[in-house]
Amino acid sequence: MIPAAPRLPAAPGLIDQEGYFVVHAPRQTGKTTTPHALANELTAAGRYAALHFSCELGEAVGDDYGAAQLGILGEIRRRAELALPAELRPPVWPRASEADLLAAALTAWARTCPRPLVLFFIDTVTSPAGRTITVLRA
Repeated sequence: MIPAAPRLPAAPGLIDQEGYFVVHAPRQTGKTTTPHALANELTAAGRYAALHFSCELGEAVGDDYGAAQLGILGEIRRRAELALPAELRPPVWPRASEADLLAAALTAWARTCPRPLVLFFIDTVTSPAGRTITVLRA
């Protein structure tokens, strides 16, 4: 596989600055493959716990914000079990209100993980009516 860093040359600097970025490009240009490879490279280098995962599961629940968050958290856990060593995986998700579920879970993971987290959210969550459900805020 082609190294990911040259495909997203600004990404390592943004990650080091604790910034964020959005990759928007046409179909079949590496929008999923590149962050996957970059997550693997970052974790293997030993500085970060990096994970890429899909938010598509949230789409199946329509406008149910809580179910969308639970679906995304389930996908995060599945991907972490496949891609990360045990000491970097998330803890049991804490109980939280529907309005705070995703934030509470990711905060708990960030507090317990021995490395800084780098998370690549792949895809948006779109309801059947065509509206995007906002599960992330900058």
